[in-house]
Amino acid sequence: MDTNLEKITAFIEEHHVLTLATALENEVSACSLFYAYDVKSNSFIVASSEDTQHMEYIRKNSKVAGNILLETKEVGKIQGLQFRGLFTYVQEAKLKALYFRHFPYALALTPKLWQIKVDFFKLTDNRLGFGKKLIWRETSL
Repeated sequence: MDTNLEKITAFIEEHHVLTLATALENEVSACSLFYAYDVKSNSFIVASSEDTQHMEYIRKNSKVAGNILLETKEVGKIQGLQFRGLFTYVQEAKLKALYFRHFPYALALTPKLWQIKVDFFKLTDNRLGFGKKLIWRETSL
């Protein structure tokens, strides 16, 4: 695995909520979602109702962006991840199982699960030096 991707994955695995941004024409939407992360497919697995504004936008434009951050006022500890990817319905049973392993109480809600297949990450990590950025891009696209 790429060294940058290893560090990015370690950051992702320390958290469980992401902010998702969607857009359609001149309109934008953002929401917070709990996630499980699948290292093998570089994908976030999330649950969301289809009757939300962000899902309305995604049905017409599946390209999404988002972030995960460590909330701190200490400049030397600032960490934040930005990502881009495609939002699709989860097909694989193993990805559904991954989500429910992380959030077993969600089973009672029978949520619809979605996959964000990431093609770009940028991690800012001030612990590595002020403003240090680690970039990863999908190369097989």
